[in-house]
Amino acid sequence: MRFRVKDVADNRILAGGLTGRRFLGRLLERVDGEPESPEPLYLDFDGIEMATASFLRECILEFRNIVRRRWTNCYPVVANANDLVTEELSVLLTQRDALMLCSLDEQEKPSLPLVLGDLEPKLRVTFELVKELGEADAGALMRRSKDGDEVGQTAWNNRLASLSKLGLLMEMSRGRAKRYRLLPLEG
Repeated sequence: MRFRVKDVADNRILAGGLTGRRFLGRLLERVDGEPESPEPLYLDFDGIEMATASFLRECILEFRNIVRRRWTNCYPVVANANDLVTEELSVLLTQRDALMLCSLDEQEKPSLPLVLGDLEPKLRVTFELVKELGEADAGALMRRSKDGDEVGQTAWNNRLASLSKLGLLMEMSRGRAKRYRLLPLEG
């Protein structure tokens, strides 16, 4: 699913917290409920010249937080953000927060995935292990861990859940079991 930011924006420069909150309302109105299966929701910034940190905090990060709390199969991804927008996002994401970015073509084919932000070391290790395995559950990560981390399955479950809450990993439920994988952001 793709949401073109420029189609709703009043202009190509998005500035201020109040503007961000207003835009958040428009964005939430356009989200059409829960997808049947896990899928990215691309927030396409193509054509946007600039978005300030205050706008991005009140709109994009808050949108991600609301969506990840409300709809478990929807994973917001910032697409086609230029260097100025990416720089402003990076200013926000220095406090143990991260966001997935990518490029997106007209056929909604993603490429160049990037985790922007600051993941704590244990979450970074968890993310990299899932990336290496392709798909995993807490038991597989516990068995595969190379960092000398001798924590139990519950700790791995908590790490996986944290990465899913940030929208960096997709959660797939199979009965009571949960498995996790990367967002499908490479062709």
